[in-house]
Amino acid sequence: MSALSSSMIDRFLCYWGTQVLRFPWLLISLVFLLTGSSLYYTAQNLGVNTNTAEMLSPDLPFQKNRQRIEAEFPQDANVIILVVNALTPEQTSLAANTLADTLKQLSNSFSSVYIPTENDFFRQQALLFLDQNELEDLSVKLIDAQPFIGYLSQNYHLEGLFNIISKALKETDDSLPMDLEPLLLAVNNTLAHQLSGKPYAVSWQNLLAANKLNSKSNRTIVIARPKMNFDAILPAEHALTATRNTVKLVIQENPGVRIRITGETALEHEELESVSEGAAIAGIISLLLVCISLWVGLRSFKLLFATFITLILGLILTAGFATVAIGHLNLISIAFAVLYIGLGVDYAIHICLHYRECRSLGKENGAAIIDSIHTVGFSIFLCAITTSLGFLAFIPTDYSGVSELGIISAGGMFIGLVVSLTVLPAFLTVLRIKDVKPIKPTFKLIFLTTLPFRQSKCIKIYSLVFAVYSCLLLTQLVFDSNPINLRDPNSESVATIKELLRSQTDSPFALSALANDWESAKKLAHQLEQLPSVHNTIFLNDLLAKNQDDKLEIIEELDLILGNQLDKFDDKFIATKPRQALLKLHADITEILEINTSHSNKATLERLQNNIRLFTNYYSEYNTAPYHALEQNTLGLLPYTMNRLRTSLSALPYQLGDIPDYIKTHWLSPNGLYKVLIMPEHDQNKVENLKQFVAEVLSIAPSASGLPVADQASGVAVVNAFIQAFTGAVIAIFLLLLLILRDIKSATLVIGPLLLAALLTGATNVLLNNSFNFANIIALPLLMGMGVDSGIHIMHRLKSGLSCNKEILQSSTARGVFFSSLTTMCSFSSLAFTPHVGTASMGLLLAVGIFFTLVCTLIVLPAFYGNNNQ
Repeated sequence: MSALSSSMIDRFLCYWGTQVLRFPWLLISLVFLLTGSSLYYTAQNLGVNTNTAEMLSPDLPFQKNRQRIEAEFPQDANVIILVVNALTPEQTSLAANTLADTLKQLSNSFSSVYIPTENDFFRQQALLFLDQNELEDLSVKLIDAQPFIGYLSQNYHLEGLFNIISKALKETDDSLPMDLEPLLLAVNNTLAHQLSGKPYAVSWQNLLAANKLNSKSNRTIVIARPKMNFDAILPAEHALTATRNTVKLVIQENPGVRIRITGETALEHEELESVSEGAAIAGIISLLLVCISLWVGLRSFKLLFATFITLILGLILTAGFATVAIGHLNLISIAFAVLYIGLGVDYAIHICLHYRECRSLGKENGAAIIDSIHTVGFSIFLCAITTSLGFLAFIPTDYSGVSELGIISAGGMFIGLVVSLTVLPAFLTVLRIKDVKPIKPTFKLIFLTTLPFRQSKCIKIYSLVFAVYSCLLLTQLVFDSNPINLRDPNSESVATIKELLRSQTDSPFALSALANDWESAKKLAHQLEQLPSVHNTIFLNDLLAKNQDDKLEIIEELDLILGNQLDKFDDKFIATKPRQALLKLHADITEILEINTSHSNKATLERLQNNIRLFTNYYSEYNTAPYHALEQNTLGLLPYTMNRLRTSLSALPYQLGDIPDYIKTHWLSPNGLYKVLIMPEHDQNKVENLKQFVAEVLSIAPSASGLPVADQASGVAVVNAFIQAFTGAVIAIFLLLLLILRDIKSATLVIGPLLLAALLTGATNVLLNNSFNFANIIALPLLMGMGVDSGIHIMHRLKSGLSCNKEILQSSTARGVFFSSLTTMCSFSSLAFTPHVGTASMGLLLAVGIFFTLVCTLIVLPAFYGNNNQ
């Protein structure tokens, strides 16, 4: 390694070391002044861009398709999904409307709030959307129930209900106008639930309208589009806080209602919270473990202090460089600190260990510093270049999030190099470590320290075998592009969205396509509905009810029969006597069962009779509250159902032009483009179903967009970016090593073990079922940088005159490689235990990769070197 470039660098390092010894305090003062300025400038100017849509190049086809749809229909982008559930359709609808109305008032937090299936128009025209047969069946059922409705409209209290039930039960004619069994069961269930302390309201919509007044029975979706602040770490924090507070209030006012928050925005927010919380704990543990490993390796508090301060100064200066070069951090480039700590500390460790070795051999402080800079300086300079090349290879890729990380980290490597060659020697000069003794290992494993040379042939053979086997396993390696799998599966938002993904009508993974005109939209919808993976499609034309004239005749007939009775349920219960009504019903049932022992409702009547007896025995006549609560639970939802029915009986004929703008704008853009919504047929939690759905839809509508399209296309873009970057980085590093080392064998020996470690890491990931994903794939630059650095250090030491018979693993260089790897492993292995699945997978990947990198560097590289140089 006596090339011209090497000698020039060596002469410069000797000169630089001399200057550091002459002016240590001046250098320390200047660097601290520069660091303070960098810290102030960073705090004032460094922004944060948390918009995940900007992580990839906006010029990618799927990004353009997404941007086009979001520009035409912005109300459907970056939304919060609120899933409202209750025991009855009425309670669900009431809570959902209360929730939506309250959120609409929070204009500072939300730009739009709506319920896709419920609004004034749909409530009025609800019966027109039923099939002809469904409407006819409903009409017959309501006409049969007219006597009950008419009587209750005049006697709206529990006594009135029980009187009409008793009257109907006493009829000798078995052909009663309506089936009493569902009503008797509903009353009995209400009694039983209240006795068990779990109030249950009777759903009159289920009893009278067979769920035909709501599109959903017990689940309603509320869509809210939050106002995002992408300059904050948590851009949706304000909106989600308002949402959670509103949800609490609605639940308090509507006991028994369940409201869950999910959707892309909520999931990303929870992910950021989870990562932040896990990172705080992992960071403390990592810092402690790094300090412990540094102490074990350096065995000196002064060396530990100097290394730690050097690391912090370099980190602050790198943050300043990021502020100047980029101006902001994204959700990936924010990891520059992690990468800097993992790689930047290597430079300081190697200098400190060589310095310690020189001092233990009796050299003076100044001579030890100059020798350390001269001996280690060229290696760490070469490491900085090769590692930076690895990071810079990401700049031309479509993964802009990692491109920015590459720029910042590449600059950070040179900053770390300069700080390690400036501040660290200056600290060693002023601290003057004394009485340094050689580090003697507790256990001398002689057979291991000479293993690379004694068993070089076996190591070579096994390396080739493992490389081939790893290549075979890598054919099973997959990239998981579904970001839902990176989140805590036990969280409410993840469990909720997985529930929705099983739905054929509420799936958040529905796709959208645009058509230029009505005819094109109709044709596209028809083609898509023929696909096996598509449940149905919806576009503006589907909002136009069919056979309106025939249906309106039925509705008008119903209105004539029921209309005058439906507006008389607005009065509250006043001076009612529910206990007496219960006792009278009990007596009537007893009489009926004695007269007609084979009554068709005998079993239900006996259960009802028993529960009435239990209820009246449990609650005394002086405790009236439970009886009034029973009356409310039995009849409380009837006025709401009657009001919905009355509204639906006012249906009018309409055309597409009559559809209100607040509905039409979701399907027809201001530019005249039609949106076609494509609903999946199968469970989208299954990867094979998701891929089939996306592939089939894109085969018909290539410009379709939606979360599954974006996720899968992002996965492909990310994988291609990393393949492109790693291929370019390996070639560039190899050529640089070849240029500097002037030896193809030496360059190959540095790169070869790194590639073997990469193969072994990927194969182990397959065996551990730890798929690559958007989170853990950013660990690859760290592994590559550390692997190249370690290989350069070992190669430099081997070519610096170390005999093949000497114990390479006992040298300070090997010790530096080991402890730099150990500090990195300590820094990141704790991530494997964080609650965030993606972060945990990254911690596992790093632990595996660091282990194989260390083994390949300390065992495989010397074995191949010794074999080639004996």
